[in-house]
Amino acid sequence: MNEPIDILLFGGRGDLAQRKLIPALFQLHKNQTLAPTSRIIGLSRGNISSEEYCNILFRALEEYSPKGVGTTEQWSSFSKRISFLMLDGNSHDDFIKLSQMLKEEQTSNRLFYLATQPSLYVHICRNLAENNLITESSRVILEKPIGQDLKTAQDINRHVSTWFKEEQIYRIDHYLGKETVQNLLILRFANSLFESQWNNNYIDHIQITIAEKIGVGSRGSFFEQVGTMRDMVQNHLLQLLCIIAMEPPYDSSPDAIRDEKLKVLKALKPIKEEALHNNVVRGQYSHSTNDTEMLRAYQDEDDVPANSNMETFVALKAEIDNWRWAGVPFYLRTGRRMATSLCEIVVEYKKIPHSIFSSFNSSAIPNKLVIRLQPDESIKLRICEKRMGPGMNIQPTELNLSPDRSAGEHPPTAYERLLHDAINANATLFMRRDELEAAWKWVDPIIEDWNKTNNIPSAYPAGSWGPAASTLLLAKDGRLWNEMS
Repeated sequence: MNEPIDILLFGGRGDLAQRKLIPALFQLHKNQTLAPTSRIIGLSRGNISSEEYCNILFRALEEYSPKGVGTTEQWSSFSKRISFLMLDGNSHDDFIKLSQMLKEEQTSNRLFYLATQPSLYVHICRNLAENNLITESSRVILEKPIGQDLKTAQDINRHVSTWFKEEQIYRIDHYLGKETVQNLLILRFANSLFESQWNNNYIDHIQITIAEKIGVGSRGSFFEQVGTMRDMVQNHLLQLLCIIAMEPPYDSSPDAIRDEKLKVLKALKPIKEEALHNNVVRGQYSHSTNDTEMLRAYQDEDDVPANSNMETFVALKAEIDNWRWAGVPFYLRTGRRMATSLCEIVVEYKKIPHSIFSSFNSSAIPNKLVIRLQPDESIKLRICEKRMGPGMNIQPTELNLSPDRSAGEHPPTAYERLLHDAINANATLFMRRDELEAAWKWVDPIIEDWNKTNNIPSAYPAGSWGPAASTLLLAKDGRLWNEMS
């Protein structure tokens, strides 16, 4: 059983808290991961009672929890942990009230989750410090995006580190909490079959795709401030790239793993001005019609200017300058209003140099390791086998390397895993300061060039796989995006 802890959710009435954090905490409660006296305190604007807050969370669990609301007894015991306090992140007086609430229980073990706008991070941390609410065992979780560029990220890091030590700061990227990402580490570093061939001698290229079927919806004003490069590439895609490309760490400790991830970021070849046109595709979804409805263009979404040049799609070709990956391109793409919602990593191996089977060109069927993170987590290896019957006819088949879920076992959600780790002070799956800043250092020149040249995103129909230039990005290298999906 864990030690008692106070979990304070800043932005406790927000979309993230209701969709992800409360369902994750409820599951931890059902699994008896939380100590009996641990508390959950929702902090947000709005003068509501703790009972009204619990009613809001119950409805959120009914709608968003993948594992349901459980039994009446489970909800009743969980709701007893929950309280609500009206709090403005800029109000010193509100933090005095918070201090009085926390003193009701002598628990110094505290987890501050900042599910707010990044502009409030410094104000919240300062008020926590000025009211002596930060203890030696306290941790703070910072949601992305942390900053708008390298400079603003450094400013946030510098200020937050005034009151929290680096080992107390947990910068979250929920993609790293997915079971399949962690299984990838085991696949690579516990199996000589893969690790011995995890290099440019055997691998032709690697693709990483994060596609979302939905548009920006009601988040138009937020999206106008960040765009896809800041919202997805700088964190999610680069973090997955690091896991795929990192060297074996000396052990499985948090800093050993994060040291190797940092080396990947530092080895990323800068995409300079002359290469931007060839290696980076910027897109924005336009209106289209599918079988049932008219899909709005990004510029028609709520709170989006009619002449907006903000990107909703990015595809790029990245290269890592080290011995393992020299000559192996990494193709990254992510976008809104795509053909489907999908997150997967495709490791495509080199074709065999010569086919001995004259009846079929087996060299045209390269082996692929397909690591699916969503919607259904799986790991599959595509190989060639003989088709049943006379002759040496070859066909592709898949080996399923996914864990057996036949007994009804369901993997924990990403936020469930990450909250569990933060409660237990395990920082392995969280970003370190130097990782965050190295990622911004690589991304910033691309954004700066877009702004300097007034780059206009290429239009792509909502519900498609992005601009035609995205297909051309691979086609000019004689490759294609994975079509198995």
